[in-house]
Amino acid sequence: MPATALSRAELRTFLRESWRYGVASALALAADIAVYLALLRLGDVHYLVAAPLGFLVGLATIYLLSARWAFTVRRYADARVEFALFALIGLAGLALNQAAIHAGVTRLALSPEAAKLVSAALVFCFNFSARKLLLFTRYGGGT
Repeated sequence: MPATALSRAELRTFLRESWRYGVASALALAADIAVYLALLRLGDVHYLVAAPLGFLVGLATIYLLSARWAFTVRRYADARVEFALFALIGLAGLALNQAAIHAGVTRLALSPEAAKLVSAALVFCFNFSARKLLLFTRYGGGT
């Protein structure tokens, strides 16, 4: 068996964590979109200002759920280090979020809401992969 193959237990852990992260992400996305839409509709805030504010609410939500429920292995014992790296990944996700929303609105003629949905899918894949690899695995790549 190749060294990169997952054992059954590792695969089960990966699938459970993926499912849990998906649920946590859906809750974080709901919080993100609620803030985003509230700012657009009620606050008359520009979409490129509303997007990062909603994203930050989603970031706080996903960190709490990821660290406490979704992932079983923690690479860093110091929660401050873990959160700092989690936030840096979130900032990279925020940059991707902004670029995707801007491109969706200006180049693809999508509504800000539709552009946000496209962005959410892209950012989910990026964030899960980066967070799992960099924060919620043991050194050496094991789950």
